Amino acid sequence: MATELNAKRFLVSGAVQGVGFRFFAVRAAQRLGLAGYTRNLRDGRVEVYAVGDEQQLSSLHNDLEKGPRGAVVSAVAEEPAEIVARYTDGFSIEYEP
Repeated sequence: MATELNAKRFLVSGAVQGVGFRFFAVRAAQRLGLAGYTRNLRDGRVEVYAVGDEQQLSSLHNDLEKGPRGAVVSAVAEEPAEIVARYTDGFSIEYEP
């Protein structure tokens, strides 16, 4: 039986830029077998877009709440997202245009 893929966007608030959070998110997502991307937002949050099954996405949410050493996570907002084909093969760090 095939596992249903879902996409979620996580918005991580707190002291999460300049502390290696995006690299932490990439390692966590790769360990969990997720595809997607992470990037810093201009408002100081980190966005994490991930594609995987519900269990993988839930595990990622838990990891994001902890964050890397040096980060202080105050909140992780989660919302459903569309599956974007160009982000379904691997996990990367994206940069603002």
